[in-house]
Amino acid sequence: MKRFRFLTSGESHGKCLTAIIEGVPAGIRIKPEIINKDLSKRQVGYGRGGRMKIEKDTVEIKSGIRLGKTTGAPICLEIKNNDYANWEDAMSVVSYDYPTEAMVRQIEDRAFTKARPGHADYAGSIKYNHKDLRDVLERSSARKTAIEVAVGSVAKQILKEFGIMGFSHVIQIGNVKLDFYPKTYTLIKEKAENSDVMCADDLTADRMRTEIDKAAQEGDTLGGKFEVIFGNLPVGLGSYVHWDQTLDGRIAQAVMSIPAVKAVEVGAGVDAAYLRGSKMHDEIFVDRNKSVYRQTNNAGGIEGGMTNGETLVIKGTMKPIPTMKKSLATIDLKDKSPASAHFERSDVCAVPACSVVAEAKIAIILVDELLTKIGGDNLAEMKAHYGN
Repeated sequence: MKRFRFLTSGESHGKCLTAIIEGVPAGIRIKPEIINKDLSKRQVGYGRGGRMKIEKDTVEIKSGIRLGKTTGAPICLEIKNNDYANWEDAMSVVSYDYPTEAMVRQIEDRAFTKARPGHADYAGSIKYNHKDLRDVLERSSARKTAIEVAVGSVAKQILKEFGIMGFSHVIQIGNVKLDFYPKTYTLIKEKAENSDVMCADDLTADRMRTEIDKAAQEGDTLGGKFEVIFGNLPVGLGSYVHWDQTLDGRIAQAVMSIPAVKAVEVGAGVDAAYLRGSKMHDEIFVDRNKSVYRQTNNAGGIEGGMTNGETLVIKGTMKPIPTMKKSLATIDLKDKSPASAHFERSDVCAVPACSVVAEAKIAIILVDELLTKIGGDNLAEMKAHYGN
């Protein structure tokens, strides 16, 4: 049984972010320029902070691909952190017996003990016995989602071989919601891709930018909601036989693992609470060619933990970024004294970026389920199995 598995490593201001991907069959064309395009989408967006002006994320494929195609061996990806040049002493992996005065000063300047509410700082310091919260911040930072997007881009290129494609878009920032949807998914995708807030309606996008500007002026941050859509999925990805094999459960876990995501919805999601059963459930019909179809998709493409042939629709809610210029009350973990939270360079709003990360994480789950279902050590074998 083939499984798509990966591990990542790296810190926010360390040398690089890396990933090892295992289980990719041989013969699949992987283009680094497509990965770089996805990385660029994660970096841009109205409301992003100063870090995005420093980094220009590009992937280097270190192994597992030869002459543009996968070999069946593990794939290694690397994204260098440009900002490491400014953190080399503070983030050194070695311990010096006789550090220079400049090195000691940089380490001390970058250390902090004032926990930031909403971050992993407090719980992480207790769990791993860290005295310097820099040791928590560096790995808990959303910077690590860059390499996850790269892994997701590999997954999307595999899915595309089987005609499975997806996209993401923003449906809410702060109090501004998208009420007008273009008529087709194609139009939503086109409009969102040409918007710096990834919103498919120009007037709503203008209001979102105004909301972001207001929050920036007040030293505050904004959250919101996004939607991820994948089409042309076969029936039967996932399973109902065990709790940890349900597709909606796996997708929810993947999206919830993104820093700042606080809720995940499938299809109608929370609106299902307001519908009667007769309005909620998608009736099944057959056309003259004996093809099964639905007139609604409140289930979001998943019934009983499995894909049902309809479009997969997932929504996610991102909380406002907890690092902000408007200081929050906290304590200094050195002596438990009252303090104002440590401020690290931050975005005002990163909902568009979060939607790109969610799209990548869902693609990873989908390609793992596809490989589990059809198997195969190379693309030709996979396609033969898929046809059956």
